[in-house]
Amino acid sequence: MKLLQKIESMEVKVAVVGLGYVGLPLAVEFAKAGFSVLGVDNTKDRMEKAKKGISYIEDVPSNVLTKLVKQGKFTATDDFEELKKIDVIIICVPTPMRKTKEPNISFVIAATKQIEKYLEGQKLVILESTTYPGTSEELILPILSKNGKKVGRDFFLAYSPERVDPGNKQYGTADIAKVVGGITPECLSLINSLYNHVFAKVVPVSSTKVAETIKLLENTFRTVNIALVDEVALMCNKMGIDVWEVIRGASSKPFGYMPFYPGPGVGGACLPKDPIYLAWKAKLYNFRSRFVELASDITTSMPKHVVERVKDLLKSRKKKLLKGSKVLILGIAYKNDLGDTRDAPAFDVIKLLQKGGAEVIYNDPHVAEISVGNKKYKSVELNNKALKDADIVVIITAHSKYDLGNIVEHATLLFDTRGATWDIAKERTNVVRL
Repeated sequence: MKLLQKIESMEVKVAVVGLGYVGLPLAVEFAKAGFSVLGVDNTKDRMEKAKKGISYIEDVPSNVLTKLVKQGKFTATDDFEELKKIDVIIICVPTPMRKTKEPNISFVIAATKQIEKYLEGQKLVILESTTYPGTSEELILPILSKNGKKVGRDFFLAYSPERVDPGNKQYGTADIAKVVGGITPECLSLINSLYNHVFAKVVPVSSTKVAETIKLLENTFRTVNIALVDEVALMCNKMGIDVWEVIRGASSKPFGYMPFYPGPGVGGACLPKDPIYLAWKAKLYNFRSRFVELASDITTSMPKHVVERVKDLLKSRKKKLLKGSKVLILGIAYKNDLGDTRDAPAFDVIKLLQKGGAEVIYNDPHVAEISVGNKKYKSVELNNKALKDADIVVIITAHSKYDLGNIVEHATLLFDTRGATWDIAKERTNVVRL
């Protein structure tokens, strides 16, 4: 097969459609491996920066991107017609969830329709966007098969779930094993050969449906276990037990237990929606995934629980109502040491605090400003006066830049939703943990 030969000799040109948190790091890894890479995105700000080699993703250093641009290994465009010259097209566009809790595959469909226009010669199309089982076969394949084109002969279609973990210093994009599935054996052979040039390990599976389900299982596993420990935290609070001590004690067991930690809710592009995608698809087969739905209910209820605890602490410790109280939120991003605010639970916490009449201010060293409802906020300076002036300080995201000892020392009342202060403030009466 000519395309396979071009892949094995690394002569193929690769395009990555969608240069976000998944697409840009992926494009960089292909370019670093020696492939000629074209980034395609219709976001003006991204294009201006990508063309100049300026990174807007924290996991991609600008000096690395600049070097690849100067070497001619990476170029960027908003013109889909450039796909005519490309051999491999990888789709990395968003797959958000609708308000009705149904998958929104509109970006995938739009990208696929553009690709179909320029599907001349044998091309390999790969979907990396997280989606429900059957998307590649049921949605993408019919679009690409227009005008009598046949998969496995005229074009090739495969799926590989993205496994990007933003901010992970141990496992970069290329270090993480990649699951790959193809519509036909030929499709699988092509993606397997291609990805073996870039990733430390490639794991072939029997179909795109299996590969799509693997991604959802991975994140559903995390969400279910986070929901379980969230519920245990609520239970321990009722019984006067320190859940953080319970988790640490249980973690001493070398088998049969894996630690997960409670918090104010889950965020990011995957955990809030992936279990819902799986449950939605199951319903089409007249199967209700009760366990998955319950886990989602628990994690989405945690911001409300956080605000209820804030109300109770203000009332019991300071004899104050939430209305009119000054609440200082520490950390807006959904994850430590990042500026990524996608579906961050801090936004739901702030909305509920607003509704209760609280005066909300926030600090996040990675997030300069936010909008919640109709109100805009700027990150305030985190100094001793700001800590003392707040009626309550709430840790939502425990960035490593925070001087927790100083925060504990100067906050008159601190509610720690992440257990970040457990080692340094076990006996402090001004500190309460989730």
